Parts: sequence; C-alpha cells; structure tokens
Amino acid sequence: MVDLARLPARDEQGNVRVVIESPRGALVKIKYDTALGTMTVSRPLPLGLSYPYDWGFVPGTRAPDTDPVDALVYWDVPTFPGVVIPCRLIGVVRLEQDSKSNGRVRNDRILAVPVKHPRGDDVKRPQDLPARVRDEIAQFFLSAIFFEPKNPQLLGWGGPDEADLLVDGSRR
Repeated sequence: MVDLARLPARDEQGNVRVVIESPRGALVKIKYDTALGTMTVSRPLPLGLSYPYDWGFVPGTRAPDTDPVDALVYWDVPTFPGVVIPCRLIGVVRLEQDSKSNGRVRNDRILAVPVKHPRGDDVKRPQDLPARVRDEIAQFFLSAIFFEPKNPQLLGWGGPDEADLLVDGSRR
C-alpha cells in the first residue's frame, strides 16, 4: 500500500500534488493517519460550517507546524478522501497560531487550482478571485478552528510565487 504522505510533492510535470482529506461540503475534519495508512476523523467542524472546497495536504512536505503543508483546492466540485489532484498554485493564506509546545508558529495554507479544471483557467493569483471569496476563505480558516486552543491570526495573502516557495522550502 502506498503511503500518501510520502508521495513526491510535485509530479513529473512540476504540478503540485494535493492529497484530499476533507472534501468540499464535509462537516468533519478528516485527517490522514500515517501510522494507520488511512483517513481518520479528526473532529467535527463548528455548527453551521462545512468545507467550502476540497481540503488536504501536499505530500512529501513538512511545514513549520510539523504537519504537511495545508492546501485548499479551489474548484466547484467535491472529490473524496485519498484522491490525489495535480494542481497549480495560485496563492497562500498566511496564518499564525499557538504551537502545540510553546510560542507561536506559522500555519500558512496554500490555495491551488486543479490542472484539469478549465473553468479555473483564468484564476492565476488570489486577486483573480472576488474580494468576497477571499474574505470568506480567510474567515473559514479562522472559524474552523475557533474552538481549538490555537488563537489564530490572519496575516494576509501571498501570491503564487510565495506558495511555490512554501511548498519547495518544506519538501522533505
């Protein structure tokens, strides 16, 4: 069986791989458990929240919070946990939170569009999204962990180059 977390971060064409954990519309946070080699339920989202887009991680990476780099896949369909989607990066949501041990840690999230998604061809950077959509995505990230002891703070948005640097700088 393939360990999804150990796949290379990029495919042969240089596209970033995103492993889906929680599909669009999910009411629970699903997390890949490397020890079990399967998806497990992490926690329910707060009442009234669901994932606005497919949510997952970039395999073969380790972010400053020690988890793989988080990724939100911007498109208009849901997939399933465990699906691997080749994507291009359009931006990063900069986020800081309390660490599990002590102090603060960055927990940035990349925003990606599937390579095979013609309706997303015109989206190249965060500014190509309506301001309301950007605000709602950022608010979702804050609201989804509202009841967790993380004390999140939004630090703004970065473009595709910053997202590429985050992925490539986090590769194991």
